[in-house]
Amino acid sequence: MQLCRIVIPNRLGLHARAAAKLVRLANTFCSAVQLSRCDVPTRSADAKHILGVLLLAATQHTEIEIMAEGDDEEIAIKALSRLIEDKFGEQE
Repeated sequence: MQLCRIVIPNRLGLHARAAAKLVRLANTFCSAVQLSRCDVPTRSADAKHILGVLLLAATQHTEIEIMAEGDDEEIAIKALSRLIEDKFGEQE
């Protein structure tokens, strides 16, 4: 199991388009991927399902934890972290 904590950097937070990109990327991996808010530990979601990701309501500066478990867990964590750090490819 791999864990990574990261802060949502973009101004709009984890909005619909950003969540869709994250879900699309998470679905390219065979590992199970979970997201959870660090400030509300009971709020977590399967990163491969858009509704759960949107219900996290992660705004800008929200710290989330990415947990991956499976054959490609390390690659999944790195790719998802990179997507978030790059502000989901959005220009601001």
